[in-house]
Amino acid sequence: MDHKQDDSGWAETPATALLVLADGTVLEGVGIGGIGHAVGEVCFNTAMTGYEEILTDPSYAGQIITFTFPHIGNVGTNEEDIESLSMAATPGARGVILRTAITDPSSWRAKLHLDEWLKRRSIVGLAVSAGLLVLSLVSFLLKRKDWRDKLAEASSGESQ
Repeated sequence: MDHKQDDSGWAETPATALLVLADGTVLEGVGIGGIGHAVGEVCFNTAMTGYEEILTDPSYAGQIITFTFPHIGNVGTNEEDIESLSMAATPGARGVILRTAITDPSSWRAKLHLDEWLKRRSIVGLAVSAGLLVLSLVSFLLKRKDWRDKLAEASSGESQ
């Protein structure tokens, strides 16, 4: 992964993903999961656990979920925690936005890293480099009226 150093000496990962809200607001981050784009309503979830069930829950079909909890991915993924009985019939979320990079799994139940799990399901994602931006996004989502948003990820860093 390419890193560039800013004036403060901290390494900064270049943006490879964009969230473009219907009003033109753009949020940059590092792409995770599938490559491509997802169009849908950006919503948020404040749960501390259950990210795998949330991403496969049919009630989130067609949406891009913003998780406010910072440790998404910490238990990995497994097939026992899927919410939908048929992934083909109920695809669940189209995209995911995280406050930070995916946490490495630490559970004995983990079969896959969340990033690989997202790739296998073609769920496009974005990890924001500053968690405060996600909290600002949630505040913005609570006030807005237009819900047509787009999330795009290109690991090469090229725009789509």
